[in-house]
Amino acid sequence: MASFNQVILMGNLTRDPQLKYLPSQTPVAEFGLACSRKFKGQNGEDREDVVFVDCSAFAKTAELIQQYFTKGKPIFIQGRLKFDTWEDKQGGGKRSKLSVVVENFQFIGGRDGGGGGGGGAHQDSGGEYQQRPQRPQQSRPQNAPPPEQPFGEEQQFKDDDIPF
Repeated sequence: MASFNQVILMGNLTRDPQLKYLPSQTPVAEFGLACSRKFKGQNGEDREDVVFVDCSAFAKTAELIQQYFTKGKPIFIQGRLKFDTWEDKQGGGKRSKLSVVVENFQFIGGRDGGGGGGGGAHQDSGGEYQQRPQRPQQSRPQNAPPPEQPFGEEQQFKDDDIPF
C-alpha cells in the first residue's frame, strides 16, 4: 500500500513557541498556528474559516523557530501529520490529537514581521541551517542599452537561431 504524508501550511502563530528538551537533550519547540480561508457564503456575504493547528519542531529547527518567532508572526511550514493517543488520567477515557511535525519552514514578511515578501528558508537535514542563496545585485552602466529580450514581439527569430 502506497502512502504519502506531507502538509504545507501558512499562517500566524497563536502563541509564543515553547522550547522544551527531550531526555536525549534534543530541543522541541511547540506552538500553535492559525490558518484562515476567506470565501463567500451562500447569501453572498464574505466569510472566513479559521483552522487552529498544533505544531512541533525538533533540533535546530526548534531553536530557530523559538528564537525568531513570537505570537502573531507569519510563517510558512512544511511537515507531516502526527496522530497521538493516550489515556485520560481523570476520566480514564481515550484521548487523541492530530498535530504537525515541522520539517521545513520559511520566514514570511520583512524583518519587522510585516506580511508580504519572502525570506530565508530552513530545512532540518541533520540539524544544519540552510540559508537560501541571495542573488548578487547586478548593475549596468547608465549609458548601457537595455538587455535584449529574446524572441520578443519586436524581434523575430531566424531558422539559424534554432539549434536543431
